[in-house]
Amino acid sequence: MVRGHAPGPSASAPNGGVFIQPFCGEYVQHSTLAAVVAKGQFWERTAALALNERQIKVLNRLLDRFEGKITSSKWVVIAKCSQDTANRDIATLLDLGLLRKGEGGGRSTHYELVL
Repeated sequence: MVRGHAPGPSASAPNGGVFIQPFCGEYVQHSTLAAVVAKGQFWERTAALALNERQIKVLNRLLDRFEGKITSSKWVVIAKCSQDTANRDIATLLDLGLLRKGEGGGRSTHYELVL
């Protein structure tokens, strides 16, 4: 295979698998692979924790390259829950060490995923 050229649709890897070629170059391949590996490692690390469906949904959004910063108001929209429920979910994840408070406070309080 020539570097930078993807094999045809019916081509397979020597081990019987399928070639995975990025359409935007090596950077996309490596950054996407790194993101998938990080997501897998995160869920392996948290497998024993009792997380609810809302927490899993929002954490998956954060792991899938969420644009911007997560706030409790955004949590309400993504998880389709009340502000009080969002605050409890966030507090639990802070206590578990899965989220941390970002810089700032008050109306600009946001949270970051701990990988």
